[in-house]
Amino acid sequence: MRTKHLLLSSITLFAVERPALAAEATAQHKHAPRHAQPVSAHAPAKAESTPKTKARPATSHHSKPADLESRGTESVSVTARQLTGRDAEQAVTKAIMRQYVPGTSPYKMLDRMPGVSFSSTDPFGIDSFGANLYVRGFFMNQMGVTVDGVPLNDQTYQSVSGMSLASSIIPDDIQSMRMSQGAGSVELPSTNTLGGTIQIGSSDPSEKRGGKISQSFGSYNSYRTYVRLDSGKLNDTGTRFYTSYARTDEGMWMGRGDQFMQQVDAKLVQPIGHRSRMSAFFNWSSLAQWNYPDTSIGILKNLGWRTPHLYPNYAQAYGIANGTLPVPPGYNNVPGINGADIAMYDGGQSEINFMGGLHFDLALTDRLTWNTTVYGHSQTGYYSYTDSEDPSPNGAPFSEEVWQNRQERYGIDTSLRYKWGRHTIEGGVWYENNNQQAGLFNYQQPVLGEGAPLKAVGPYDVYGKAFLQGYNFQWTTNVMQFHLQDSIQLTPGLVLHAGFKSMVATTAGGANYNNADWTGADALPNGSLTASQAFLPHINLDWHLNDHHEFYVDVAENMRAYEVSAYGVANSIYSVQDQATFQAQKKALEPSKAWVYLGGYRYTSRYLQANATVYHASLIHPLLAAAVGSLTNPVSQVIDFGHISMTGANGAITLTPIPGLNFTNTLSYNKGTYDRNVDTVGGYYALSGKNIVNYPAWMYKTALSYTWKGATAHFDANYFGRRYYSFMNDTSVAGYWVANAGLEYRFGDLSVLKNVTASFNVYNLFNNKYIAMMGQNDNPAVGDYQSMERGAVREFFGTVSTSF
Repeated sequence: MRTKHLLLSSITLFAVERPALAAEATAQHKHAPRHAQPVSAHAPAKAESTPKTKARPATSHHSKPADLESRGTESVSVTARQLTGRDAEQAVTKAIMRQYVPGTSPYKMLDRMPGVSFSSTDPFGIDSFGANLYVRGFFMNQMGVTVDGVPLNDQTYQSVSGMSLASSIIPDDIQSMRMSQGAGSVELPSTNTLGGTIQIGSSDPSEKRGGKISQSFGSYNSYRTYVRLDSGKLNDTGTRFYTSYARTDEGMWMGRGDQFMQQVDAKLVQPIGHRSRMSAFFNWSSLAQWNYPDTSIGILKNLGWRTPHLYPNYAQAYGIANGTLPVPPGYNNVPGINGADIAMYDGGQSEINFMGGLHFDLALTDRLTWNTTVYGHSQTGYYSYTDSEDPSPNGAPFSEEVWQNRQERYGIDTSLRYKWGRHTIEGGVWYENNNQQAGLFNYQQPVLGEGAPLKAVGPYDVYGKAFLQGYNFQWTTNVMQFHLQDSIQLTPGLVLHAGFKSMVATTAGGANYNNADWTGADALPNGSLTASQAFLPHINLDWHLNDHHEFYVDVAENMRAYEVSAYGVANSIYSVQDQATFQAQKKALEPSKAWVYLGGYRYTSRYLQANATVYHASLIHPLLAAAVGSLTNPVSQVIDFGHISMTGANGAITLTPIPGLNFTNTLSYNKGTYDRNVDTVGGYYALSGKNIVNYPAWMYKTALSYTWKGATAHFDANYFGRRYYSFMNDTSVAGYWVANAGLEYRFGDLSVLKNVTASFNVYNLFNNKYIAMMGQNDNPAVGDYQSMERGAVREFFGTVSTSF
């Protein structure tokens, strides 16, 4: 009987408080390989330049004074476009984007905002297993995230149904980045918008022919190259396009290997008359990344902050696995963990994504506009680690275990908007078909001295086809979402947004292959699940009292569709141990829902910008994946957790006392608690009143920047308070500071080169030690567990860029 791939020995929430459970590809444990951030492409966003999203009038109280924009203010600006159903939003300015090393994940740029917690194992934030984003306590797979309107959905390593933000767009091509302060607009296509929305928009092709080149170098032999070519206007109608290429190669600060990614973006814009246009977009990405090993409190105390994989020392890993060599000193001193499980050879991932589509933004009349996006997305991914429990047939004491993922999605998002007096009425439909496959395979490693070992990033079939298949799953998911909303100008300065959405998401499928000797189950989960809700309301009231003062209120209900995940990965009911358990738990299962209430005040003047919000979120029917038993024989069940409450406040103040000087301070508080005790097959846990895990109650952030002529200097520091690690709150990770600094000088035009710029950045300036990812392999119910990753160390980067 084989049950090692069911779950980890702990209790997991994949609701608001933690990343959904996943087995790690570089895991020290013997569980399903760490999923790379999944795949999901949906409807491209309504472009900023289209009639549907036309800019607000110059008198809008949300905008910054023109003189502040001209000085390149680096504060986090706030925008609330006059769009139906859109509440006040926070936006990252281009000035802030320029403060980061080119290629840095957009999620890391959002970390400047109050209530946002982002950390990662690598300085760029592109390691899909080490990136960790929370917003007001909601994890990133509970945010509706779109890139040019394409929803990324479960953009984390735990699920089969999401796409990594780092893979979906080259950061240099980003034009806009907005995050809702409340629940987010009803027109956004997404199956998991419980805690708000993040919308990324790409830049348009330039009207002038030209291009840009950027080259960065950094610590640990890291380098990054970006090239973009713009066609300029090709004809009298204004046809234009661009194509860009980026290559990022991060050297690892612990162990050997690297984290490599290359991407291609392309976009074509065709104006149609004076008020309409068509655009086509395309993205290709390929990554091959060795991953950092998971750690625990015990490992940190006994072995220190750098305990790497053994790669490329194959002989040592081979000897430890067959018992002819001892584990490294101290490895057997870590409580609760076998030293050999810490001494893993390697782990990693490789992934290829294609995403593209067409967007039509048509002004049918002076009052009626029609927006339609059709899109498609394809992903192939491999996520691996060295498995010493399944020796190779040739006698090698281990094999390479590979979790293989394949996904294709196609969809359409279309809506009509009509302006009638004080009303702006909009209605639309989003449909997507998603086909997913996930299987587990073991490939033979060579006998010592008889060939080169397989690499964690592939190829894996060097020594023949997989000798063992544990299982295979296949699902088809169809999503239909309808929305209707009205934006009413009640009085000058007072706008009411009221609307609702309806959603039906049906998934059919499950296991179509089961190796009963390996899984220990006669049959694995297979069946259909439907999450549906006819009325999910959203109300937003925005009152501009005068040019300086604004008040806003936002209330919404949202629902999350069921996740799909393979056997043992345990962030969905499809991951339970057998068909009988699936059928029994399906009867009582309900989709997760959330009510979000938010109120706030904003003050804007030439020298001061201030914003304060209070909020309350109630998460209803969050699913709890409970795993009990030993590491080699866990038992899994999915439990309706009942209710989670979060109440908090965010405040931000930006001072601009003189031209070029910006000083921002933010403070955030969140009280998140579990509201129900849990009774599992492994025992009873009095969780009611316990604090949520992985998200700090307190955060403080400060940022200072000064621009003088062509030079800009900046410094920022973030404090993240204590985070609870176990659900029973008996273990936790202490608070920490992370500071960054940088210099940029713009030389201007030099001969044929334009906008020549040089910059220098330091990430983690004071080289503080801290934990980035928590709950990588799940959080423990009590005590310690090997399921966290250390944050990136101090690294230096220099960049030179120019346009032509």
